[in-house]
Amino acid sequence: MINTRLSVAIHFLALVATNHKLSSEQIADSVTTNPVVIRRISSELKKAGLLTSRAGVSGFSLTRDPKEITLFDVYKAVHLEKELFSIHDKPNPNCPVGKKIQGTLDVTFKSVQSSMENELNNKTLQEVMDHLFK
Repeated sequence: MINTRLSVAIHFLALVATNHKLSSEQIADSVTTNPVVIRRISSELKKAGLLTSRAGVSGFSLTRDPKEITLFDVYKAVHLEKELFSIHDKPNPNCPVGKKIQGTLDVTFKSVQSSMENELNNKTLQEVMDHLFK
């Protein structure tokens, strides 16, 4: 299954940008997930310096204007693995494909990951919001 953490985090930030008084429960209702998931993601977004909140006060605030938050910033905040793609462990070294598959795929996967990261770096939260509300 593809990880949905990035889309949930973008959804979360777009909500906060439009209404900073929403609780974790209200955000979870919009995302249709458990508030615990929202609290975990909020923690990661706070550590990345994208979000703030105050103890005892419902709601969140962005630390920067949505025009200044790239989707790559969000990706880095919530993406747990260092690499998007991984190669299966221990291919058969006696197989003509198995002995070279890791090195071959490494080149392709690094190129694809770099392209994806560059694209995310060229898109902002504001662009997502503009598209949502047009």
